[in-house]
Amino acid sequence: MPQPDPAANRFWIMQAMRLSGMALAIFGALILGKIVDLPQIVGAIFLVLGAVDFFIVPIVLAKRWKTPDQ
Repeated sequence: MPQPDPAANRFWIMQAMRLSGMALAIFGALILGKIVDLPQIVGAIFLVLGAVDFFIVPIVLAKRWKTPDQ
């Protein structure tokens, strides 16, 4: 049985992080829009964490997984 490509696995992990960040940010926006009845501070925190999860975490993972120059 062939071994899975590590690059493909890493790609899907990064996409999962983006998807979870987007979901968290949307949930935070729903709270801030008073569609979901939770405190506004919770919505702001979720929105910021979702944005970090969407934009920053994949970049950090890519740098961490980068093959070192030889």
